[in-house]
Amino acid sequence: MNVALFPDVTVNDVNITSAAIAAEAQNHEVPKGKPGLAWRKAARALVIRELLLQEAAKLGLVADAQLLSEGKRETEEEALIRGVIEARVDVAVPSEAEVRAIWEQDPERFRSPPLWEVSHILCAAEPTDEAATAKALVKAEALAKDVARSPKAFARIAKDESDCGSKSNGGALGQLSPGDTVPEFEAVLRTLQEGQVTSAPVRSRFGYHIIRLDAVALGSVLPFDVVAPKIKAAAEKAGWTKAVHAFTGDLVKTAKIDGIDVAAF
Repeated sequence: MNVALFPDVTVNDVNITSAAIAAEAQNHEVPKGKPGLAWRKAARALVIRELLLQEAAKLGLVADAQLLSEGKRETEEEALIRGVIEARVDVAVPSEAEVRAIWEQDPERFRSPPLWEVSHILCAAEPTDEAATAKALVKAEALAKDVARSPKAFARIAKDESDCGSKSNGGALGQLSPGDTVPEFEAVLRTLQEGQVTSAPVRSRFGYHIIRLDAVALGSVLPFDVVAPKIKAAAEKAGWTKAVHAFTGDLVKTAKIDGIDVAAF
């Protein structure tokens, strides 16, 4: 980023240099070729931080850095900003009636995860080895045709041809839940009917799979008492985010900011 193209920003007469904004811009993802957008996002972030630190000074706060995780502690600025939020942002805890209303809007959203019983035949190949990948695809396509001709031979074909340790069990992987396998494999499981075999090989980072869905137990709608704590936590988090946004918006409205229109985005 060419720092000379972008101005410094001042917040209540406190200067934020273009160099500081350029450094912060590295932390903001934007489409390629959009340095101006990265600068604006970075400038806004630094303006908000400066306003919060100025508010901490007004409140006379003293940094009390907390341990975030093993070996990682808040910086003094992070501690001051947290202190401001705690002092100035008040978030109402949702009542049981409000939580129940959220649940009743669409109980189908709150389901237990599905459970799949799966078998597969793997033709392994390193994703970076083009020759091996092409060879694995040819083998997998041939085996898929063999399975299509003789579905009952799936276990035997897996035992004879699969490159996965599950071959000793006829390709059976046992029961899988969401997240137990790679995304591309799981995506296919969600499309199969019980007893169905993929008509074409499925590629993953491990190679090519021929997948059979042996059984499926679809998740059931969870009762309110089970999901209420999660709904309440999510509602509190959403309320906190909204309240913080409103608070920082008020700080922006009453501040003297030059070099960027923070309220414009």
